Order: sequence, then structure tokens, then C-alpha cells
Amino acid sequence: MKKPTLPLRRRTLLLASIAAASLPARAGTPKDTLVQAMAIDDIITLDPAESFEIGSGEILGNTYERLVKFDVADPAKLSGSLAKGWTVSADGKRYDFELLPGLKFASGNALTAEDVAWSLQRAVLLDKTPAFILTQFGWNAGNVAEMVKATGPLALSLTVDKPYAPSFVLNCLTANVASVVDRQLLLAKAQGKDLGNGWLKTNHAGSGPYKLRDWRANEILVLDRNEQFHGAKPALVRAIYRHVKESATQRLLLEKGDIDVARNLSPQDLAAFAGSKDVKLTNVLKGTVYYISLNQKNPQLAKPEVREAFKWLVDYDAIGATLIKDIGVVNQNFLPQGLLGASKDKPYRFDVAKAKALLAKAGLPNGFKVTMDVRTVQPVQGIAEAFQQTAKRAGVEIEILPGDGKQVLTKYRARKHDLYIGEWGADYWDPHSNADSFARNPDNADDAKLKPIAWRNAWAIPELTKKSEAALLERDTAKRARLYEDIQAEFRKTSPFVMLYQQQQVAAVRGNVDGFRLGPTSDSTYVAPVVKR
Repeated sequence: MKKPTLPLRRRTLLLASIAAASLPARAGTPKDTLVQAMAIDDIITLDPAESFEIGSGEILGNTYERLVKFDVADPAKLSGSLAKGWTVSADGKRYDFELLPGLKFASGNALTAEDVAWSLQRAVLLDKTPAFILTQFGWNAGNVAEMVKATGPLALSLTVDKPYAPSFVLNCLTANVASVVDRQLLLAKAQGKDLGNGWLKTNHAGSGPYKLRDWRANEILVLDRNEQFHGAKPALVRAIYRHVKESATQRLLLEKGDIDVARNLSPQDLAAFAGSKDVKLTNVLKGTVYYISLNQKNPQLAKPEVREAFKWLVDYDAIGATLIKDIGVVNQNFLPQGLLGASKDKPYRFDVAKAKALLAKAGLPNGFKVTMDVRTVQPVQGIAEAFQQTAKRAGVEIEILPGDGKQVLTKYRARKHDLYIGEWGADYWDPHSNADSFARNPDNADDAKLKPIAWRNAWAIPELTKKSEAALLERDTAKRARLYEDIQAEFRKTSPFVMLYQQQQVAAVRGNVDGFRLGPTSDSTYVAPVVKR
């Protein structure tokens, strides 16, 4: 006889209680250390020239610096980080930067203009996933040494191929791929021609307020204060990220005082802290959107009617009222609110009859079977299960294939999925950051050099690509905004993407922690301003 099982929610809470009880009892976390519980199973590498994951983005944002930075309170405002100042030539193609004096890396090595130039050159030469952010300036392995060069110990010049809007160029330079790395250290660690990439996957060569001490995949990541940092020294000596995926477990750890911050709480667990005297909630509307994508290599998913049918099979209202309550807002566009030209249009709703009619038109009146790759974190898993149920009402049978962040991302990037549910965070605060991935695909071949989100789903879009490129070169802000609105309208109708929602990230923070603020991008939640009482 099969043994009776507890309901899922009760089993989750029971397992969380056991996990929490197994931890050593203590009065709280150390006064000089911030301990966060967060799902960090998507981290693959900590080399800023290669890393392109949400979890590693935050780590790199705290451990490396770039020439410029944006104001987390107003991302449209840019200021110098390593740069003391800069000028733009009259033709809009040359940017001259002057560095702050006396800069040092965590290693103690001096940070000079040569390091900055080499870091940008290195990212282009390695040509890893995020390199496109820089190569879109016309930089390549053959010309980057000439287009990016030091002109003095504290001076360098960057030349771009077209007169882009200066805000676009500068915003790209705030991305993690533009992080400045320790040239002397990495050349000493290099193996062959890897420019230190193998070593830097699990080590640190930056100048940020913190430095990497230890990273054990799917377990823990530890940062130590960088005593060489040129700015105000962080109050906390250490920052610890504990890999905890379950919301219930994070909640119990926070209640016990075993962590200071819980980063992945479900709406139900967040509600438990409403009115709490010991825990406060903080939130921010992130530049991160969640979506379901349909691989166009699957002939059934490639039919226009099927693409549209899927957009009518999501119960957006129910998901908004339950699974993403307080942690997201329904958004059916690839641009998150807050970016130039972001649309608020939401034409789709749950309509099984309309979806069935479209499937019949596609020659699939009885539906079909398909698989969906899903990262086993909430609310992603819950949304996938909800979509599985609503799609079934139109005859679409979805088999969910669960996995950790690294597993599903690797498969997705290889275009080996059918359906995929994922998230995309803006790499820099400009609409081209998302348009370049969702609405631009200059080469759809399997061996294409550039592999944006559209490429991952084998969506060939020559005309939409041209429109995205035209919007990039429009220097009139109002006209540029209208171009992005038009691109989004076409995208909503024809794309193989079911856009779901924009993340409203919420963190639950112990009452004795001050200065903790969530950033609008994956790399702008900073530990340095945090203090503990």
C-alpha cells in the first residue's frame, strides 16, 4: 500500500524546519557581517568578461569597478567611478577619460589607464557571451588595440564606429563586461592565451569595495572588505551569500536570526512579515522581465498561429494576484517600465476559445505535446505549473523538465529546448539593452557570432533587426522613444515570446540592518552602504 503523503506546503515547511533546526543555535549573525539567503545556483563564472548570469551580476557589482556608474535612485544619472571626468568629440566618435589618481586593485597593484584599456581589449579578445555589449561599438580582435588605448598613465581614449547617443555608450560602460581587472595579476595567472580566464572563473582581480574570498557552487559565496578600496570603506568586514532556494527555509532562517536578509521570499512568506517589529520589507521595480519562449526550431512552435495562441493561454490576472503578488507586475513587453520608450500595452488575456481557434488554423485542432525547461525556483516553477494547466485546456500537453539555473541556462543557450521560462535583466540602463536581445538577430545560423535571446529561439527577424538598429542611432530622444514603441507593438504580435511580468524585487531585512537597498539592475544591489546595529 502506498504511504500517505503530506500536502506540498506542509512538507515544504517540515523540511525547512528540519534544515533550520540542524543549524547551530546563536543569538544572531556577527555584527561585522551581512548574511543573505539567496538563490545563487545560476552562477557559472566570476570573470566579468564571461559572466552573464543574474546571481553573478550582483557579486561582480560589489567587487569590481568601471569607468562610470549610474545613480541607483535615478539610473538616468551617470557619474564617474574610476573616471574623474570625460569629454566627447564633436563628431561623437571619440571619448577621452581621465582617471582618479592613486587607484589600487585589491592585490595592491596600481590601477592605471593601461589596466582599463587592457580590460576592455581583453573582453573583446576573449569574445565570451557579454562581449557583444562592447563589440557593438565596432570593436573587434583586429582593431580594439587601436580603438581602445591608454594615452597617459591616467588617460585613455575610446573610439566608436558610429556617432551613437553619448548616453548609450556611457551606459554600456556601466555593464559588468566593462569591469576593470588587474592586468599584472591576470597575466601572471594566464594559461596559454586565456588571458587569465581559467583562473578568474573562481578568483578575483578587481578594485571594488569587496573582494572574493570563497565560492562553493550551490552552497555559499563569501566576500571580504577590500582594504585597498579608494572610496569610503564599507562598515562591514564581510558579506556572505548562502544558497537557499526555498522561500519557507529563508523565512525560518530570518525569523531565527541566522540570516540578515532573505532575497527570494514568496508572496505568502512576505505577508508573514507585514507589521513585524523585527523585520522590515524593502522593494524596487527591477529592470528584469520574465517570459516564456518558443524555440522556432520546433516546427509546431514555429507556426505564427501557435505563437499567438500561447499568448492567449496564460492567465495573467490569476498569476498577478497570486504567484507574483507584491513581487512583480504583469508586463507584456520586452522593455521594463522605467526605460525610454517602454510600452504599457497589455492586449492579451486568458482566452481558451481564441487559442483553440488559432491552433485549429495552424492545423493542430487537437493540440500537441511539448517540453518546457524550468529552473526550480519560485515563482518560476509555480508559473510553469500554472501555464501547464491552462495550456492543457486547449489540448497542449506540456512536460516540465526541472533543473538548476546552470543546467537550464546551458541547454537554453545551445538552442536545445522546446519551451523555456526565464528572466532577462537589462545589462545597462538603455532600451537597446533589451531590444538588442529580444528584437535583433543579425545572424540566425547555428554558428553565429552573436547569440542574443532571439537567436537562442532561432527567430530570424531581418526587418525587425533593421528597426532596432535604426532606433539605436536616433539621437532625438522623443523620436527614439516612438521607435521603440513601434518595435514593441510588432514584437507583441509576431514574436515567439510570451512576456509575463516585470520583477518587483522584495527583500525582508532584519531590523538592526540599515542602508540595505535593492538596485534596479542585477549588478546594483550594493553591500558597501550597509551598517548593522
